[in-house]
Amino acid sequence: MGFLSVLFGGKQLSEEEERQEQQQKKFDLLKYDGVKAMKIGQSDYAVRCFNEALKLQDDLEVHDYLSQVFLRQGELDAAMKELRVLGDAEPENAQIQLRMAQVAYMQEDYATMAAACQQAMVLEPENPDPCFLTAQAMKGQQNLVGAIAMLTKALTLKDDYAEVYLLRAQTLLAMGDTTSADADADWLLEHVGDHEDVLLLKARIEAAKGNSEEAIHTYDKVVEVNPFCIEAFRERGQLKFDAGDKAGAEQDMQTVLELDPQQLADVSGEYSAEGIEQRVKQAYSAVNPLGL
Repeated sequence: MGFLSVLFGGKQLSEEEERQEQQQKKFDLLKYDGVKAMKIGQSDYAVRCFNEALKLQDDLEVHDYLSQVFLRQGELDAAMKELRVLGDAEPENAQIQLRMAQVAYMQEDYATMAAACQQAMVLEPENPDPCFLTAQAMKGQQNLVGAIAMLTKALTLKDDYAEVYLLRAQTLLAMGDTTSADADADWLLEHVGDHEDVLLLKARIEAAKGNSEEAIHTYDKVVEVNPFCIEAFRERGQLKFDAGDKAGAEQDMQTVLELDPQQLADVSGEYSAEGIEQRVKQAYSAVNPLGL
């Protein structure tokens, strides 16, 4: 092989260069196999490929792929570890900080989330996403006033940010400000339409305002959009129960139990159709369906 390389004018590789070339080929193959496995849902094999590739070469793209696979597997600590590697390597990349914030949110680590958002906010001051995520962190820390302020700031940067309107309305409702929450809900209904989350929000606002009939009507719309929305059936049933419509409340509760039998086990210890009316009373007395 060396003789032919010299004969045809090629450069003969040293043993070290050949070793590095073979190692690069092996790395590329492991990386390619890992990406292919990730795309077809073979997560465990993808992780093995990526980890073996990193033994050969520290590659930021592989760390990125690993973070994605770990996130799909629900391994949040492992995903965060990979994102920290990326963050240390690219401290000026705001998107990495935002991804860290999203993972921290799933971990309910609101301090880490807020810190990542703050860094992203410095890097991209015109981006509303850090403000939105910071508000989520503040709400998780029960700083509702701060969350409202941050959400309002986000809307000054992007005035049609529907997710911000939704979170602000939910936060205002939790604070008891039904008037302001209703204004945000109306904006969402006008610009987003009959989306399940928007309708559920509107129904809860009407219930909090004491407009039970209107709330029930809006819950009807929720279950039309999503016939499997447990919250809508449970909360509508509570309103019916309070209004004296025992049959309607029982029907909604039975639907809740069909969709999630564990709801009954949490109340009575076992599932049984016997004595359902009494169990409905127990269930509704054991929960606060409005979440207030």
